[in-house]
Amino acid sequence: MEMETVKLEQIVMKWFPDMLPFFDQKELNSMIVLRDGMTVLEPEDAMEIIQFSICEHQNSAFLH
Repeated sequence: MEMETVKLEQIVMKWFPDMLPFFDQKELNSMIVLRDGMTVLEPEDAMEIIQFSICEHQNSAFLH
């Protein structure tokens, strides 16, 4: 399986579309590199990526 780069928005839309309103466009446009691509990404892994992304964006907001 090849690595695949996707936007966070694609991950949110596939597994947790009800969470979409909680993200701003900058967060949704974040690029995520998936080691084995979207086809093998499990919901638990998707949630972990989403949680990490939220933390990263919160941390960068505090630095500004």
